[in-house]
Amino acid sequence: MTPSTLHRLVLSAALAALPLQSSVLAQELPQPLLKLTAARDVAVEQPQVRSISEGEASWYGPGFFGNLTANGEIYRPGTMTAAHRTLPFGTRVRVTNLWNGRSAVVRINDRGPYAGARVIDLGHGAADELGLFHSGIAQVKLEVLQ
Repeated sequence: MTPSTLHRLVLSAALAALPLQSSVLAQELPQPLLKLTAARDVAVEQPQVRSISEGEASWYGPGFFGNLTANGEIYRPGTMTAAHRTLPFGTRVRVTNLWNGRSAVVRINDRGPYAGARVIDLGHGAADELGLFHSGIAQVKLEVLQ
């Protein structure tokens, strides 16, 4: 649900709860709504970055759909997961494609990559989000998140 949809929903609920004859409450209503609007704009705290590295990323897809990953999950299309040689399962990593600036947060659930000097093998959804679905590879920055 987008913030504007949520805002409209709260506004509708607040107006529906007002008595029809109460002009005093109607005059006081904008102040609380302004507070709700301001709360939506509060910055969300970003996770801390534990380490940063760069290298080549690839992605794995259709030939692996339905297979078990190294942590026992079934690999499905559209996943925001990745394989890494050493990071613990469940680790969240912000991956930024250095060729186009797009980034996504993935969860490590598999081991690899085992081809060349690649640093991460991305799931199908992550590859699409980062814009390397068609190229197959890209130079990336990895930020391991707290």
